[in-house]
Amino acid sequence: MTNPKTAKIAELNDLCRKAMGITGRLLQTEGINALPPEDQSRIREKVEMFDAFTADNNPHGERDFGSIEHNGEKVFWKIDYYDRSLQYGSEDPSSPKLTARVLTIMLASEY
Repeated sequence: MTNPKTAKIAELNDLCRKAMGITGRLLQTEGINALPPEDQSRIREKVEMFDAFTADNNPHGERDFGSIEHNGEKVFWKIDYYDRSLQYGSEDPSSPKLTARVLTIMLASEY
Protein backbone atom coordinates (compact mmCIF):
# COMPACT_ATOMS: atom_id res chain seq x y z
CA MET A 1 0.00 0.00 0.00
CA THR A 2 1.47 3.35 -1.08
CA ASN A 3 1.16 6.24 1.31
CA PRO A 4 -0.58 9.42 0.04
CA LYS A 5 2.62 11.51 -0.12
CA THR A 6 4.44 8.87 -2.16
CA ALA A 7 1.44 8.55 -4.49
CA LYS A 8 1.40 12.34 -4.99
CA ILE A 9 5.16 12.41 -5.68
CA ALA A 10 4.75 9.64 -8.27
CA GLU A 11 1.86 11.53 -9.89
CA LEU A 12 3.89 14.75 -10.07
CA ASN A 13 6.90 12.86 -11.45
CA ASP A 14 4.77 11.30 -14.18
CA LEU A 15 3.50 14.77 -15.06
CA CYS A 16 7.08 16.10 -15.09
CA ARG A 17 8.08 13.43 -17.62
CA LYS A 18 4.98 13.75 -19.77
CA ALA A 19 4.94 17.56 -19.84
CA MET A 20 8.71 17.74 -20.16
CA GLY A 21 10.10 21.22 -19.68
CA ILE A 22 6.69 22.63 -18.68
CA THR A 23 6.03 21.17 -15.22
CA GLY A 24 9.73 20.82 -14.43
CA ARG A 25 13.15 21.72 -15.74
CA LEU A 26 14.77 19.54 -18.39
CA LEU A 27 18.51 18.95 -18.48
CA GLN A 28 20.26 16.90 -21.12
CA THR A 29 23.91 16.00 -20.70
CA GLU A 30 26.59 16.77 -23.27
CA GLY A 31 26.35 13.22 -24.61
CA ILE A 32 22.64 13.57 -25.30
CA ASN A 33 23.07 17.07 -26.73
CA ALA A 34 25.76 15.77 -29.12
CA LEU A 35 23.27 13.39 -30.75
CA PRO A 36 21.35 14.41 -33.86
CA PRO A 37 18.12 16.31 -33.09
CA GLU A 38 15.99 13.39 -34.30
CA ASP A 39 17.67 11.05 -31.79
CA GLN A 40 17.26 13.57 -28.98
CA SER A 41 13.57 13.87 -29.80
CA ARG A 42 13.11 10.09 -29.90
CA ILE A 43 14.88 9.69 -26.55
CA ARG A 44 12.65 12.34 -24.95
CA GLU A 45 9.62 10.55 -26.38
CA LYS A 46 10.80 7.24 -24.89
CA VAL A 47 11.26 8.94 -21.50
CA GLU A 48 7.76 10.44 -21.72
CA MET A 49 6.25 7.04 -22.53
CA PHE A 50 8.28 5.05 -19.98
CA ASP A 51 6.12 2.82 -17.80
CA ALA A 52 8.36 -0.16 -17.04
CA PHE A 53 8.61 0.54 -13.32
CA THR A 54 9.74 -2.39 -11.17
CA ALA A 55 10.87 -2.94 -7.60
CA ASP A 56 14.46 -2.66 -8.87
CA ASN A 57 14.16 0.74 -10.58
CA ASN A 58 11.37 2.13 -8.38
CA PRO A 59 12.07 0.89 -4.83
CA HIS A 60 10.44 3.92 -3.14
CA GLY A 61 7.42 4.10 -5.46
CA GLU A 62 8.17 7.66 -6.63
CA ARG A 63 8.73 6.84 -10.33
CA ASP A 64 11.78 9.10 -10.40
CA PHE A 65 14.24 6.96 -12.40
CA GLY A 66 14.30 4.87 -15.53
CA SER A 67 16.56 3.29 -18.09
CA ILE A 68 15.85 2.99 -21.81
CA GLU A 69 17.70 1.79 -24.89
CA HIS A 70 18.25 3.95 -27.95
CA ASN A 71 20.21 2.74 -30.98
CA GLY A 72 21.86 0.07 -28.85
CA GLU A 73 22.94 2.53 -26.16
CA LYS A 74 21.59 2.68 -22.62
CA VAL A 75 20.10 6.01 -21.53
CA PHE A 76 19.20 6.96 -17.95
CA TRP A 77 16.72 9.55 -16.79
CA LYS A 78 16.29 10.82 -13.23
CA ILE A 79 14.03 13.36 -11.51
CA ASP A 80 15.46 15.33 -8.58
CA TYR A 81 13.59 17.60 -6.17
CA TYR A 82 14.80 21.10 -5.32
CA ASP A 83 13.40 24.09 -3.51
CA ARG A 84 11.87 26.72 -5.81
CA SER A 85 15.17 28.65 -5.94
CA LEU A 86 17.00 25.50 -7.13
CA GLN A 87 19.59 25.93 -4.37
CA TYR A 88 18.59 23.24 -1.89
CA GLY A 89 16.70 19.99 -1.77
CA SER A 90 12.94 20.27 -1.45
CA GLU A 91 11.47 20.02 2.04
CA ASP A 92 8.38 18.29 0.64
CA PRO A 93 8.54 16.76 -2.87
CA SER A 94 4.79 16.06 -2.70
CA SER A 95 4.11 19.82 -2.75
CA PRO A 96 4.34 21.55 -6.14
CA LYS A 97 4.33 24.89 -4.32
CA LEU A 98 7.57 23.99 -2.53
CA THR A 99 9.26 21.86 -5.18
CA ALA A 100 10.98 22.41 -8.50
CA ARG A 101 11.52 19.17 -10.37
CA VAL A 102 14.58 18.69 -12.56
CA LEU A 103 14.54 15.87 -15.09
CA THR A 104 18.03 14.87 -16.27
CA ILE A 105 18.55 12.66 -19.31
CA MET A 106 22.02 11.16 -19.83
CA LEU A 107 23.87 8.42 -21.61
CA ALA A 108 24.63 5.61 -19.16
CA SER A 109 28.29 5.94 -20.19
CA GLU A 110 28.29 9.47 -18.73
CA TYR A 111 27.22 8.30 -15.28
